[in-house]
Amino acid sequence: MDIIKELEQKMASLIEFVRQEMMGVRSNRPSPRLVEDIAVEVYGQRMTVRQVGAISIQPPASIIISVWDKGAVNVVAKAIESSNLNVVANVDGTTIRINLPALTDERRKEIIKMVKKEIEEAKIKVRSLRDDENKRVAREADEGNFTEDEKFKLKEQIQAVVDRGNKELDQLLEKKTAEIME
Repeated sequence: MDIIKELEQKMASLIEFVRQEMMGVRSNRPSPRLVEDIAVEVYGQRMTVRQVGAISIQPPASIIISVWDKGAVNVVAKAIESSNLNVVANVDGTTIRINLPALTDERRKEIIKMVKKEIEEAKIKVRSLRDDENKRVAREADEGNFTEDEKFKLKEQIQAVVDRGNKELDQLLEKKTAEIME
C-alpha cells in the first residue's frame, strides 16, 4: 500500500537525520562532523568550517583543518574555540590542529544523557508519524476506501514499520553509547 511506503520513507529520512546528528556528537574518536558545521564569519558572510577548509583526522585524537585562505585561519580557530567542544585550536600557517582530550567520566555521562534525549525525541516523532498514519487509515476506512479487515491489517503493518524504526534508533543509541565509553 502507498500508506506503508510513505511511512517507510518518512521513517528512513528521520533515522538518517538522527544518524547524521549522532556522528556530530563527541566521543573518544575524532570525527570531521565535530567541526564541519561550526559557523564562521568570513568574507562578510556566515559559512561553515567545511566551506573554508579541508578537514582530516590524524589518529588517535587529532583533527586537522587546512584552511584555504590564510586570512581566515584565525577566524576559524576562534570559532572552533568558542564552540561547545571545549578545545584549543593550534594554528600553524594555514593549518589548524585540534587535539581532543580524553573524556572524563562526568563528561561521558553528560554526553550519553544528551544522546538518550535526542533518541527519545526521535521516538516521539516516530509515534507521531504512527498516529498520523493511523488517523489517515481510519479516515480512509470511514470514507469507504478500506474494509474493516484492510484497516486492521494496515494498522498492523504501520506498527511493524514503527517497531523496526524504534529498533534502529535503539541500535544507534547502543552503538553511540559504546563509542563514547571506549
